[in-house]
Amino acid sequence: MNEKKILVTGADGFIGSHLVECLVKKGYAVKAFVLYNSFNSWGWLDTLDKTLLKEVEIFQGDVRDPFGVKKAMTGCNKVLHLAALIGIPYSYHSPQNYVETNIQGTLNIVQAAKELNLEKVIHTSTSEVYGTAQYVPIDEKHPLQPQSPYSASKIAADQMALSYYYAFQLPVSIIRPFNTFGPRQSARAVIPTIITQIANGNKAIDLGSLTPTRDFTYVDDTAEAFAKALEADAIIGKTINLGTNFEISISDLVKEIASLMKADIQVTCDEQRLRPNKSEVERLLSNNAMAKNLLNWEPKHQALTGLRAGLQKTIEWFLHKDNQAMYKAGIYNI
Repeated sequence: MNEKKILVTGADGFIGSHLVECLVKKGYAVKAFVLYNSFNSWGWLDTLDKTLLKEVEIFQGDVRDPFGVKKAMTGCNKVLHLAALIGIPYSYHSPQNYVETNIQGTLNIVQAAKELNLEKVIHTSTSEVYGTAQYVPIDEKHPLQPQSPYSASKIAADQMALSYYYAFQLPVSIIRPFNTFGPRQSARAVIPTIITQIANGNKAIDLGSLTPTRDFTYVDDTAEAFAKALEADAIIGKTINLGTNFEISISDLVKEIASLMKADIQVTCDEQRLRPNKSEVERLLSNNAMAKNLLNWEPKHQALTGLRAGLQKTIEWFLHKDNQAMYKAGIYNI
């Protein structure tokens, strides 16, 4: 495997950093594309075991820059493209940033891959592209509904990537995770939001809508699926859901986390955390049959018992004082 180098964009992020760990442990040679900044920060990669990190080649750049993207991709055989601007609330008032990063960034990736004749491009989508479920479980044929500028940018990015498969026979695959959670996740996501507020001693937890349901996948399972996608030839030109086929409401999720943390809390509706009415995605529940068939992948954390096991590991990580110090629990992060 060391003869082939894998480029991971968004390697400094939540899922990306876990994926880098996973790939190095499996023996892959990894080049990690991180967002350039004047602080010389490599994001979550800075927290990895130093022995493991020595095995990783770091490239600092910006996916919005086609020249840097092509330079980063030079010498690589395959690319796992995870770099994206995430977060739905921020997309309401800064949509152009999403167009530039998610759509233009993806164009830069596939164009460079075409010019350099890469063996495989794995592009990361999101379950948000489906919008509120029209039927469940949601399979890959479900209609796409852009209920936020963020989801619209991801739909466009997905289609841009697929267009290079149809137009130029570029070996592109789309991996579409449902709601991934675990250590290192941004506090803009609901699970870290709940955990950090409880860990901060809050008795009243500020949240948005409690009625939506989500299909939560533990991050180690998501990373394992991406790793399997590298060696799966049958996925070229296809879109594949990653989920657990289990849904839970935000209201019940709060109860599960509070129980695991032995906390007596109340939930307060914070108006600024509510999405516009037609923008809220009310239900997401995956059909992961294609992932089972084509990736030979099945999440280890399944159903309520699996969710609880993943939540417990996530809570333990967030409760560590060094990790807790990196989060601003008292500030709403859009």
